[in-house]
Amino acid sequence: MNFPELHRWDMTPKAAIALQKQLAKRIRLDCRLTQPVRYVAGVDVSYRRGGNDFFAAVVVLKLPELKLEEQVTASGRVTFPYVPGLLSFRELPVVLQAFGKLHAVPDAVLVDGQGIAHPRRFGIASHLGLWLDLPTVGCAKSRLCGEHDLPGRHRGDQVPLVLESEPVGTVLTTRDNIKPLYVSPGHLLDVPTAAELVMRCLGRCRLPEPTRLAHLLANEARRNAKH
Repeated sequence: MNFPELHRWDMTPKAAIALQKQLAKRIRLDCRLTQPVRYVAGVDVSYRRGGNDFFAAVVVLKLPELKLEEQVTASGRVTFPYVPGLLSFRELPVVLQAFGKLHAVPDAVLVDGQGIAHPRRFGIASHLGLWLDLPTVGCAKSRLCGEHDLPGRHRGDQVPLVLESEPVGTVLTTRDNIKPLYVSPGHLLDVPTAAELVMRCLGRCRLPEPTRLAHLLANEARRNAKH
């Protein structure tokens, strides 16, 4: 998979925040999914606590059967510091290496992280969406910002996630009696369509299958790495 370079990565956290504010203006929240969506990629990154070696995995599944079509991994050494709200500057360089190994272009991408449910409306899913020029969705296990009511306890129950009086995502129950996920569009999707896509990608677990399998693959790549 080929994509043009959006920007350089060697910058300070202060410069990264300024870049986020600039790039956030380019995010589009209109729905641009092909109908029907057939290929969805899942992305995750694994690393040892306190370590600088990061391992990214991209898994592509075919809908509606959630059949595995392709999977790739990449690794790299990360130098950007951990700063809340700047996760993409640590993880995306190695994630993009993995996407560069894909043979086919997916219709949409699910990311373990935030989309526009972010203080600057530019989480890792939004950042990745601009790099790839693809519809992206953030599927986070915890809330970074925004307010919401409690969703119901049954699969499919959902409530809006609101930031500064605007809906930025959906708090979605993906399995009965399990903690919900925080789903927010990253790029080229609206809030309802992002939640609908995640529902289509659910199996028997809390996480959608693309990101769940990417999580397992990234961890496997980390365990198998030689040190």
